[in-house]
Amino acid sequence: MQTKSSLYLFIVASTILLVSAALYITEDELISGTIINYAYAISGAVVAVIYLSNRYQGTNFRLKRLNIQQVIAALLLPASSYFMFKHRNEWFMLLLISAFLQIYIVIIKTIEEKKERRKTYIAKDTDK
Repeated sequence: MQTKSSLYLFIVASTILLVSAALYITEDELISGTIINYAYAISGAVVAVIYLSNRYQGTNFRLKRLNIQQVIAALLLPASSYFMFKHRNEWFMLLLISAFLQIYIVIIKTIEEKKERRKTYIAKDTDK
């Protein structure tokens, strides 16, 4: 279960991640490239740590698998920062893979959680 502070930290880190990736792509001369790299790396590491600390405690196998995939997608962010520091274009590919994985996970996770809530609601109804 996420606390309010970790949710706010996630929002701030994700925003910094997005802004630093956009600034790196545009190669803004106003801000040093090294600052952008470090901002991206730190915010990517924070997002990864938040995903790593948010474990699924239920018994649904599909949700467990989605949680593992979410951790893998989150670990791609610090890995992409390595390529950003080396000034190689592979960082963008890792960022895209992570983004597509996270979009897929959010969609499927929402569907699976609705199914699980419906099952528990029906089970509670039949117990009465």
